[in-house]
Amino acid sequence: MRNMKTLLFLIAATCILSSCSIGGSRTDMLNSSSDDKNATSRLEQVINAINSKDREAVKVLFSETALNETDDIDEKIELLFSFVLGTINSWEKSSGPTVFETNHYGKKTKEVSSYYYVTTDKQEYFFLLRDFPIDTDNPENVGLYMLLVVKAEDREKIYDRDNKIIYDGDMKLSHAGVYLPIQ
Repeated sequence: MRNMKTLLFLIAATCILSSCSIGGSRTDMLNSSSDDKNATSRLEQVINAINSKDREAVKVLFSETALNETDDIDEKIELLFSFVLGTINSWEKSSGPTVFETNHYGKKTKEVSSYYYVTTDKQEYFFLLRDFPIDTDNPENVGLYMLLVVKAEDREKIYDRDNKIIYDGDMKLSHAGVYLPIQ
């Protein structure tokens, strides 16, 4: 009888530990962790470029597509440098990242949106990064697509559909490059 209970316990434990559907798959959990680390790494690259006021370091983060779709990226980067007052000394994740992945017959695309509160010695800001770390069919899309920056107190305004910053009604708006909707 004792051996039977032990055997049933071992079978149940094996089923639970090897199951991918209970509590999400281990692959999904690992990918989520990797997406979070990659998003954090991208934010740190942005912060370093802003703190050093290095226009080229900012530009290199953006995808070829984003650079082609934005008007005068150099001017927008300079506006970013003048908008973010002081030196960035800390950041905190607001939420996310939000990840959208597709795999259509081996053609993979991944979009990662990450959200942070970034603090300088003078002001707190909200950063939204929209990044495409993978696009096997269109490599020119790989890289940062949008960097949206507002003062932290204006964060809710970007989601207000009447303001038409990120949404126009139910339609998601696309903004390439550095985007400072409220200055």
